[in-house]
Amino acid sequence: MRFRLSTMMFLEFFIWGAWYVTVTTWVSQTLHFNGVQTGLIAGTTAIGAVLSPFIAGWVADNLMAAEKMLALLHLIGGGLMYAASLQTSFGPLYGLVLAYAVLYMPTLGLVNAIAFRQMTDPKSEFAPIRVLGTIGWICAGLVVSYGFQAEATALPLRLAAGASVALAVYSLLLPNTPPQAKERFSVGNLFPVEVRRMFLDRSFLIFALASFLICVPLQFYYAFTNPFLVQVGVANAAGKMTFGQMSELGCMLLIPWFFRRLGVKWMLVAGIAAWVLRYLCFAYGNPQAGMWMLLLGILLHGICYDFFFVTGQIYTDRKAPAAYRSAAQGLITLITYGVGMLLGSWLSGLVVDKYATADGHAWRSIWLVAASVAAVVLLFFLVAFKEEKTADA
Repeated sequence: MRFRLSTMMFLEFFIWGAWYVTVTTWVSQTLHFNGVQTGLIAGTTAIGAVLSPFIAGWVADNLMAAEKMLALLHLIGGGLMYAASLQTSFGPLYGLVLAYAVLYMPTLGLVNAIAFRQMTDPKSEFAPIRVLGTIGWICAGLVVSYGFQAEATALPLRLAAGASVALAVYSLLLPNTPPQAKERFSVGNLFPVEVRRMFLDRSFLIFALASFLICVPLQFYYAFTNPFLVQVGVANAAGKMTFGQMSELGCMLLIPWFFRRLGVKWMLVAGIAAWVLRYLCFAYGNPQAGMWMLLLGILLHGICYDFFFVTGQIYTDRKAPAAYRSAAQGLITLITYGVGMLLGSWLSGLVVDKYATADGHAWRSIWLVAASVAAVVLLFFLVAFKEEKTADA
């Protein structure tokens, strides 16, 4: 079972890593889209996360087995992604990539829900399975960069399309994960009352708000780290950034050990604090004597991502009613990858534009703004979040 679920995670994140990292290079350098158009292409996943998770969550919780829903979304998505790879003008390409993103983003919650349903102790079993997703992302990048040397081409989109179809077929071999709730479709049922009640729990409300807020400084990293490293003169910047995913592998495997010793609150605190430290490293590092600070900032990705977001997925699964876990995971996807990323994309862009200079950007000021936002979120969470003690905490 672990092998089957790990393979699912590998393919799920191989797909995302295959196209998302390089699509902006293709559209800007080869298709010559302007900056606004390039940003809109990159932002499709955030819009997809806003529009889709609750619909998919309701279907998976009420109407269709999660693995069949996963197969359907990836089959249609593979066709859309292949069609997108054939486009050369902004309008059709944007529409196809946006439609694909609306179908792909719910699958992040579905694979989590499928995995959690097969586990008796998610806090110790989930991380070793989820780590294969990170390996899939790394493998996709290596295949695109070193296997095909195709960063500025449409080939990564076709690779993602092929992997989507492969996962669609493989999904039908996954364990049956039938719906556990039976409700008629209505607008209200897209946001099940059982899921809405989770916000009456003060601890979950604080966690959800912190998850939303941390996505503002998070977007500084995803959108602007590579341009920053290139502009300050770091050689092979993209290759060095893969160190972040490599550190994520190690941290993922250590999550069960830390979970038993730190518990939910201090795992989440460590994750947010790592964002503050990362941006301070970027602010004061340089490609000469300060290169170690830039590398440390990249290597902190494992703690930044795993300790907050993976721990948050486990925490959400533990707090959600058993019959509504797909919708609950969709809720966290919407809050983080959806609304949070949209806000982060807009605000980080404003900050970067504000500190544009004649010969580049005032990067120290940009990273200090990001560090300050993360520090405010850290203080808020540290003071406000009070997780109840449980036997398995």
